[in-house]
Amino acid sequence: MCYPFSLWQSTYFDNFLIRKLSKLFTPHIFTPMTLEERIENSKTSIFKAVFPNTTNHYDTLFGGTAMHLMDEVAFITATRFSRQIMVTVSSDRIDFKKPIPAGTIVELIGKVNHVGNTSLKVNVEIYIEQMYAEGRELAVHGDFTFVAIDENKKPVQVIK
Repeated sequence: MCYPFSLWQSTYFDNFLIRKLSKLFTPHIFTPMTLEERIENSKTSIFKAVFPNTTNHYDTLFGGTAMHLMDEVAFITATRFSRQIMVTVSSDRIDFKKPIPAGTIVELIGKVNHVGNTSLKVNVEIYIEQMYAEGRELAVHGDFTFVAIDENKKPVQVIK
């Protein structure tokens, strides 16, 4: 039989792989992040195109669709911040500053702006961009409150 490499080479290769994989899967010691670092690392930005199936009879984005997208971005932001089960408990003051027309691109940006013991607040802003022109403007902004819960749906500390 003809083997592509010798037994010695095979053993060497296996040991090489074991060393590399053990480095890859060895638990790393993480230093805790500061609150500011957690907030910055959890900042979330999502882009969406506004298509006609999401618009009303005025050819602008449904308010409920905007709120749905905002809650989704707020949830992702809260989860990235805490790395725990988070649930929305309220949406506080959502201001619609400008209509969002079909055929535009929107950017949703979520950022934690308050951290309590078991809850946190996330501010979400929606910016409008024309597809074929420079510039953008703030269209909607609002705050969402989340609570961290355990497997029994009881509130737990946001930061472990």
